[in-house]
Parts: sequence; C-alpha cells; structure tokens
Amino acid sequence: MKQNWTVRAITRATLPLLLVLTLVELVGSGLVLGSVEDTLIDAPSLLVLVPVTIGTAGNLGSVLAARLSTAVHLGTVSFDATDEALVGNGLATVALALTVFPAVGAGAWATAAVTTASTTLSVGRVVLVATVSGLVLAVLAVLVTIVTTYVAYRRGLDPDDVVIPIVTNTCDVLGVVVLVVVATLVT
Repeated sequence: MKQNWTVRAITRATLPLLLVLTLVELVGSGLVLGSVEDTLIDAPSLLVLVPVTIGTAGNLGSVLAARLSTAVHLGTVSFDATDEALVGNGLATVALALTVFPAVGAGAWATAAVTTASTTLSVGRVVLVATVSGLVLAVLAVLVTIVTTYVAYRRGLDPDDVVIPIVTNTCDVLGVVVLVVVATLVT
C-alpha cells in the first residue's frame, strides 16, 4: 500500500467521501426519523435511545475499524474466515455490544422516567429493544467494517482515511433503521 500522509492527500481521499456520506446520513436518517416521529414522541424512552444507539454502534464499529486498519498496516490480517484475529475481533465487538446495550436501554428508560415523569414502555421492554437493536447493529457493524477495510486494502487506499468515516456514517443510518424496526416489532 502506497503511503502518502500529507494533508492534501488525506483531504483528497476523505473529503468527497465525507460529503456523500453526510448527504446519505441526512436523507436516510432524516426520512426514517420523520416517518416515526409520533411514535418516538409517544414513547420518550425510545426517543432517548436514538442518539445513544447510533453513537454506541458507531463507536463499536470505529474501534473494530481502528484495530483492522492497524492490522492492515502491520500486515497481520488475511481477511480469511479462518483468521483468528479477524474472527476474534468481530466476536469481541458483538460480545461488547451484548454487555453495553442492556445498560443503554436501562439508562434510556431511567432518563425518560426522570425527565418526563411518565414511561409508556416498561424497563424490560426498553432493555429488550436496546439489546436486540444493539446485537443486530453489532453484527452489521462487524460486516460493514470488514468489507470496507478489505475494499480499501484491495484498492490501495489507506484504511485510516476511509474506513472509520464509512463505518460511523453507515452505523448512524443503520442504527436509526434497526432501532425503528426492532421497536416496531417488540412494542
């Protein structure tokens, strides 16, 4: 992989990507949130879950992306389904999601209970929505991260420049969609 660590090269690789991803995020997330606005207002704990869910999913994907980018630079990743480091990092991301998202759900319910003095959903239901959404998002974040890192590697791009922006923006849009779908199915 050709190393060109100048401000100009990084900006040239990243800026067009960031502009496209910003539009995708504004349109994708905005349309989904707009379509379920009344549901979110009626269930404040779900409204609290929106930014926390997308932020946490993006963070999980970013951590994995950073680890894979480092592995690409070190030449220690093979992108093979039997690569223990690749599989281990993916499983660790999913396991972390399974420990974090129940707490996120409980925190969202508590925040809604304190700030609105009413909750339309039980704490168990909100934790279930958060946990299922988090699990689905973690799996999607792992897939998006591995595919994006692999494509960047194959195209000779520096994964540090392109993978994290793609993963975080994709997780933002997927986070809204997955949360809305899971909340619709569970509530």
